[in-house]
Amino acid sequence: EIAKKYFGAEEFDGGPWCRIPMGKPGAGIVIKDAIADITLQQVLTRPEDFDVIATLNLNGDYLSDALAAQVGGIGIAPGGNINYITGHAVFEATHGTAPKYANQDKVNPGSVILSGEMMFRYMGWTEAADLILKGLSGAIASKRVTYDFARLMDGATEIKCSQFGDNVIEHM
Repeated sequence: EIAKKYFGAEEFDGGPWCRIPMGKPGAGIVIKDAIADITLQQVLTRPEDFDVIATLNLNGDYLSDALAAQVGGIGIAPGGNINYITGHAVFEATHGTAPKYANQDKVNPGSVILSGEMMFRYMGWTEAADLILKGLSGAIASKRVTYDFARLMDGATEIKCSQFGDNVIEHM
């Protein structure tokens, strides 16, 4: 209703979907209203059908954690908040601070490392970004990984967070 009232959205395919027209005929932003549990199932089985998901915080947490699990968990999921109007951006780990793991040299630094990779790529420093990906890929392929990956990988050796960081650097 908000899309219709404020942005001129038009229903299509009999609803409940609508399109906000933009530019060329047939182009625009498609809004699909969906129930959270159905969306969670669809995003896991048909991720290519989704570009952007706008939802409330709790449902967003469920979705992002489930999707992160598909690539190894929240320990490796990067985050970026970009204002494309001003160009300002903040890149950060998606998992929060995890205070229960403070000073244990245990957790996977991949989320922060990949957030840095995203930042370098956003800034146009593609060589630095590519080097980070090379290092991280090599470290994971070596099977010398933090506890979260070690429990998922056959034949892996569990190492500390700081050792994993050194492993990434060795593979750059």
